[in-house]
Amino acid sequence: MIPFPPVAPEIFTIHLGGLTLSLRWYALAYLAGLLIGWRIIIAMMRRDRIWGDRAPMPADRVDDLLTWVILGVILGGRLGFVLFYEPAFYLANPAEIIKVWQGGMSFHGGFAGVIVATWAFCRANGIPALRLADAMAVVAPIGIFFGRIANFINAELWGRPTDLPWGVIFPVEAAQACPGVVGPCARHPSQLYEAGLEGLLLGLILFALVRAGGLRRPGLAFGVFLAGYGLARMVVELFRVADAQFITPDNPLGHVIGGPVIGLTMGQVLSLPMVLIGLFLILRATRRPATAPA
Repeated sequence: MIPFPPVAPEIFTIHLGGLTLSLRWYALAYLAGLLIGWRIIIAMMRRDRIWGDRAPMPADRVDDLLTWVILGVILGGRLGFVLFYEPAFYLANPAEIIKVWQGGMSFHGGFAGVIVATWAFCRANGIPALRLADAMAVVAPIGIFFGRIANFINAELWGRPTDLPWGVIFPVEAAQACPGVVGPCARHPSQLYEAGLEGLLLGLILFALVRAGGLRRPGLAFGVFLAGYGLARMVVELFRVADAQFITPDNPLGHVIGGPVIGLTMGQVLSLPMVLIGLFLILRATRRPATAPA
């Protein structure tokens, strides 16, 4: 087993009078993912050749898109967490919904928020939504990678107990509550599994797809991202601890569909439609002729 590294969730903290301001790794992960993705999309929009004919939008409009995406991530991520994971609590305490600084964001909700924001941006500016979705799919794994690393640093979303040599001893009281385990309890570093699969591996696949001319088939990159993320998340859910509100003595694995032994977690339920839609887009894109260079 591996001891948890001595890294604090806060990079630094400043005390100003009665205020305490902290820069957290999680916030930096969001910023890094958005800014790096923003610069890569600008570069993609300046290269008409990779699209076959011409880029779906001028490079100087990417700044406006970034604003829409940030709003989609924050609003969608928060509302997704509220609706998917703790609706009863927030229905009874609606004032808590706006307290995003206390944590509680859903990837699937944030993803849905980005989809809605991008669609609205495309409708308002006459931009082909599917082709822009392809561009955003290429850079999305970058943000996912940084976000999962931040989850690990925060010692949150850890995995199930394991005796494998790379099991991590998370310094959280709840993480050490392992029935039948005497002494320190090691768990799967499921955040790192997700960083590797949903972030690094999926990102490399999508960049290879771009180099192979994949952007000349509208919807292909977006479909690969949807199917790839959904499959990776469903696999990692086999090692990750389900959210506490779904775990009961009779349902220790936190399945929301099925039985206590064989079933699906909330993460798998939300990922399954992504896989199906992604496969549909892949089949649709590969059956149509690629866009010819101008």
